[in-house]
Amino acid sequence: MRVTSVLPRLFCCLNKVKIRFFEFHQTLFYYLLTDDLQKNNRERNAHIIITLSAKTLFSPYSNYKTTLIENCMTDRNKNIITLLHYLIYNQKNKMNKIRVRFAPSPTGPLHIGGARTALYNYLFARKHGGDMILRIEDTDRVRFVPGAEEYIIEALTWLGIKFDEGTHVGGPCAPYRQSERKPMYREYADRLIANGWAYYAFDAPEDLEIKRKEYEQEKKNFQYDASTREMMCNSLTLTAEEVQKRLSDGTPYVVRLKFPANTEIHVNDLIRGEVTVNSNLLDDKVLFKSDGMPTYHLANIVDDHTMKISHVIRGEEWLPSAPLHVMLYRAFGWEDTMPQFAHLPLLLKPDGNGKLSKRDGDRLGFPVFPLQWTDPATKEISSGYRENGYFPEAVVNMLALLGWNPGTEQELFKMDELIQQFSLERIHKSGAKFDLKKAHWFNHEYLIAKSDEELAALFTPILAEKEIEAEPAYVAKVCGLVKARVNFISEMWMQTSFFFTAPQEYDEAAMKKHWKENTPSIMQDVKNILAELSDFSEQNIHDALKRYSEEKGAGMGQIMIPLRIALVGGTFGPDLQVIAVMIGKDEVVKRIGNIVV
Repeated sequence: MRVTSVLPRLFCCLNKVKIRFFEFHQTLFYYLLTDDLQKNNRERNAHIIITLSAKTLFSPYSNYKTTLIENCMTDRNKNIITLLHYLIYNQKNKMNKIRVRFAPSPTGPLHIGGARTALYNYLFARKHGGDMILRIEDTDRVRFVPGAEEYIIEALTWLGIKFDEGTHVGGPCAPYRQSERKPMYREYADRLIANGWAYYAFDAPEDLEIKRKEYEQEKKNFQYDASTREMMCNSLTLTAEEVQKRLSDGTPYVVRLKFPANTEIHVNDLIRGEVTVNSNLLDDKVLFKSDGMPTYHLANIVDDHTMKISHVIRGEEWLPSAPLHVMLYRAFGWEDTMPQFAHLPLLLKPDGNGKLSKRDGDRLGFPVFPLQWTDPATKEISSGYRENGYFPEAVVNMLALLGWNPGTEQELFKMDELIQQFSLERIHKSGAKFDLKKAHWFNHEYLIAKSDEELAALFTPILAEKEIEAEPAYVAKVCGLVKARVNFISEMWMQTSFFFTAPQEYDEAAMKKHWKENTPSIMQDVKNILAELSDFSEQNIHDALKRYSEEKGAGMGQIMIPLRIALVGGTFGPDLQVIAVMIGKDEVVKRIGNIVV
């Protein structure tokens, strides 16, 4: 059988099927298995195809394509299977538009780890023509920090991450702030109670503490789960009348998920593969509280479902919660629309020992937040990448490569290039160490790539602070001479001050090493020679000093190094002749006079 002979059936199926994706799989595989393909291996092929097709529902196509093809024996089978999966995969993407969300909690400034998560979501969405959503998860009112939401939006805007929907841009799924979606969560909690997947728990905090201590005495850990809930005060142990009375009386309660006992929960992660957890290891998580506020877990799942999120790309710290979230999708009957999960590796300290924290930044002298943050309660100021002189595109480039690589030697990427090359398959499983030197290198590379005029515009405010006025063209030329020597605009003054003002002091170590007994005499001669030059050009300066060196019998170093100290205050800076021409003959003569007096 030729591949072309099965095409009409495949396309007929594609056109006919406006049904659920799993039914689509079944129909296609029926066509495949009933054709004349190695009849003696039909049962084996059927097992392979059905097993892997089911996994494809929740896992990336690339993870199973190779295995599937390797298990099919002939070339014609390989061609048909490859074509089949190509059509299936593309049909699935057409049926389900890519929709991702970044969902921070406004409990403080945005950590660069969170910024990287937002970036990866943005790159993935843009690559696949999908939507990027900002959702503020502010259900934890105790830890809510005023101004944090605005900070998060400003930080992501500075990084160039744009949202299609969100608290600040609106959209069809509004509101995007969980505190404003509060009424709907009770409805979903009630639905779980009604279908037997959740229950009311009336246990007082002191009762739970007593139970924990009882278990501790037996050297056990107490967990509110399938093995203990029947001995607790909840709607599973109380009569319906008792439950209703407590609710009517306003007795505080929580709604807990009723995990089934001894059940294997499979989480298919796009980065880590399949993760399996037994439900006996998990506690019956609180989903809703009597004050009307949901916990993170309930609100998260309900919002992802109602906002039609297709992929949940988030930090590794949420991986332990994934089995709970999978079970919630099952409890609601939403398994067919459950998003695919991808848990990103941690950002680690420079030494690789532990997660990167604010304390590490304070201790080692680098920011861990995109923008400067002032704590509204303590007024403590934390530094930011923007205020420290980093370019947003340099920070984006740095963050992109902290956990992902393109598979090539390329390191510098514009945002469009990152979008084009980004893929979840190339995200590492292991944590990524923060490298301060590399962060400086990225900023340096983006700095030297800017035009001299751009740099001059950025440097001019620093000059203004020092009450220095200069022509834009002059400032641009100065920037062009020194940009290869700096990592940040703020470092330019140290490298260029002598272009604008005479040195007020001279490097002590340089003077001790290079200023000899006969140096003042040599410098006086140099002063006179340069003062007499009618054409004060770089070549003429060089030639005049070369002639003097030969006539005097002195090395050029004995002349040029002291002259540099006189003009710039030390032994640094660009070509000396260039400096001399830039500041002019009169200034050169004056500065030599200052040091030899």
